[in-house]
Amino acid sequence: MDEPRTRCPWCLGTEEYIRYHDDEWGVPVHDDRVLFEFLILEGAQAGLSWLTILRKRAGYRKSFADFDPARVARFTQARRDRLMANPDIVRNRAKIEAAVGNAKAFLSVQERFGSFDAYLWRFVDGHPIRNRWRTSANVPSRTPLSDALSKDLGQRGFKFVGTTITYAFMQAVGVVNDHLTSCFRHTEVAAVESMIVRGSTG
Repeated sequence: MDEPRTRCPWCLGTEEYIRYHDDEWGVPVHDDRVLFEFLILEGAQAGLSWLTILRKRAGYRKSFADFDPARVARFTQARRDRLMANPDIVRNRAKIEAAVGNAKAFLSVQERFGSFDAYLWRFVDGHPIRNRWRTSANVPSRTPLSDALSKDLGQRGFKFVGTTITYAFMQAVGVVNDHLTSCFRHTEVAAVESMIVRGSTG
């Protein structure tokens, strides 16, 4: 019989959390569509649990044009108003308006840097930060890096990108590997990081 896997404590309790933890969290992302998705979802989470957002993720994909920033940027006021009546997403006016505004800012970043991927990963010189936390109490909710990224995003017109939200975004898309050292995914994600870095430099 296989030994049970040790996971980060935050994901235990629901299948949705476990699947997300095992398959996505902390894996380096270099796809602009996925980066835009997480940017919007992390902003939507503000004041809520991540589980709430995970359970509405399919609704967000349908409601926000599969997270195509060019299409979201063109949402009319009428369409934004209709989203306020959509139970499949978080019906918060400020967050809906921010998603559309962030799509426009996202396109500006793509135009300036070639891709949002290039913009984001330059903050860590293309190499994920591999932390070695032993307990959940060690994991920060913000860092000087998230402060810097948050400030830069804000200056570029993004909303709902405070430093705590930004750090959660960095964790989600693998800019930092915050799996505990006891978690089976810490080593697995590190292996993925190494392959991606070798592929980008080879």
